[in-house]
Amino acid sequence: MKTLRLDDVEGVPVFGTLVWKPVRKTLGVTAFGINAYTAASAGDEVVEDHTEEQLGHEEIYAVIRGRATFTVDGEEVDAPAGTLVYLDDPTQQRQAIAQEPETTVLAIGGVPGKHEIPTWEYFFPALPAIEAGDYDRARAILEEALRERDHSALHYYLAKVEALAGNHDRAREEAAQLTPEHREAFDELDLLPSG
Repeated sequence: MKTLRLDDVEGVPVFGTLVWKPVRKTLGVTAFGINAYTAASAGDEVVEDHTEEQLGHEEIYAVIRGRATFTVDGEEVDAPAGTLVYLDDPTQQRQAIAQEPETTVLAIGGVPGKHEIPTWEYFFPALPAIEAGDYDRARAILEEALRERDHSALHYYLAKVEALAGNHDRAREEAAQLTPEHREAFDELDLLPSG
């Protein structure tokens, strides 16, 4: 048995004021995804606008602090603390906006019958280090992630880190591992000198 206080999980700033708390990784859960998100201010996004079509996830969003307004396929749902919003259709467009400061939503989901850890769980921890210019820390996080899961998105972020750090040969090596979609996105960053 394990217990965990959500307030004890170190948060990672990921998009704007949104803070991600890696609950699944902290507890070592392998059967489903479970993570928490906190928006600093009312009006901030607490669940990004997306579908789960690519991953095929069913999801439950539990508002555990504050109040949020969910929009699911254009329909708004007022969700004060204690509200559960269950989406069994991965194609449904979803988003939630915090209506109070420090609104926290616990997102629980997975593919019926199996769970694959989404790639963003591996690169989110590197984002603050990249933003801060701490390329050694970002590199260490991404290299550890690649030992667990070889994925183009991880090579993308590592190529970006290496280019920003001035390690152009290593950046090119990582860029060579990218899918066409990630390669196009990396090339658009224009971080490498020609040649």
